[in-house]
Amino acid sequence: MAMSSIRKARGCWSFIRALHKGPDAAHAPQKEAVERVFSGIQPTGIPHLGNYLGAIETWVRLQETQGSVLYSVVDLHSITVPQGPAALQQSILDMTAVLLACGIDPEKSILFQQSQAKTATQKHGGTAGLLTYPVLQAADILLYKSTHVPVGEDQVQHMELVQDLAQTFNKKYGEFFPVPKSILTPMKKVKSLRDPAAKMSKSDPDKLATVRITDSAEEIVQKFRKAVTDFTSEVTYEPAHRPGVSNLVAIHAAVTRIPVEEAVRCGAGMDTARYKLLVADAVIEKFAPIKREIEKLKMDRGHLEKVLQAGSAKAKELAQPVCQEVRKLVGFL
Repeated sequence: MAMSSIRKARGCWSFIRALHKGPDAAHAPQKEAVERVFSGIQPTGIPHLGNYLGAIETWVRLQETQGSVLYSVVDLHSITVPQGPAALQQSILDMTAVLLACGIDPEKSILFQQSQAKTATQKHGGTAGLLTYPVLQAADILLYKSTHVPVGEDQVQHMELVQDLAQTFNKKYGEFFPVPKSILTPMKKVKSLRDPAAKMSKSDPDKLATVRITDSAEEIVQKFRKAVTDFTSEVTYEPAHRPGVSNLVAIHAAVTRIPVEEAVRCGAGMDTARYKLLVADAVIEKFAPIKREIEKLKMDRGHLEKVLQAGSAKAKELAQPVCQEVRKLVGFL
């Protein structure tokens, strides 16, 4: 989740300065907010098992239950890490293919490229994205008057900033922004297969630690074979005492959509070595059709570009009046 380039950042900082310097405005009558879900994902590498279970599955579910849903490929935040323009553009399209293959439906949600949905802004040089991340994230959420944001436990503090900014703006300029609520994703953090005390990460230098959506069956089996557990062979779910085995159980339960207790029962009579292969097979089965669809979608660059263009146009339609009204309220117009 993020915002739209350095000019957009300037607008955000002007917005924040207005909160603290501007006079209190007459409060407009409060309007009931349209429920709207917003979330975003950086196009920095292929999503891994933790991204899928912790975020993308929730996105797919929400588009089926919510009337207005926006999902953004937040490319502007990704440039905090140096990369070439061609590589960045390919990463954006690859991420779009992944999201579509996982079940994101452009007919049920607005899938768009963050930098292409900017409203009356232009790009400036610089690398302020890393320093202004929380502000840009807040601006992205508020720009579309989002009411709900699916987040993991590690993003709750970021959401508290968003809520504080919305409330502060409303206090000064009238009830304008909905105060967005967090939707905690049901899956807890998926842990590294090599270090169950750490979160699974795209940037982990140990290639055996992270299972990516596009990994081959052989790669997935190898990674689970090498997963760190302990010296007890029984399969149990005790996160505090047996984090490695418990991580395997949680993954097994999540990809097969069964309760943790049932996953433990499936492992009854197995040692952890056999159970690792059972979990690997479940992950392979889950990702196989997604992987095939990703490969198919990546062959049609034009289709991916059209999806993003259509989504960006819809996002602009939502953002433009909000941006204009904010400028008017704080005195820029």
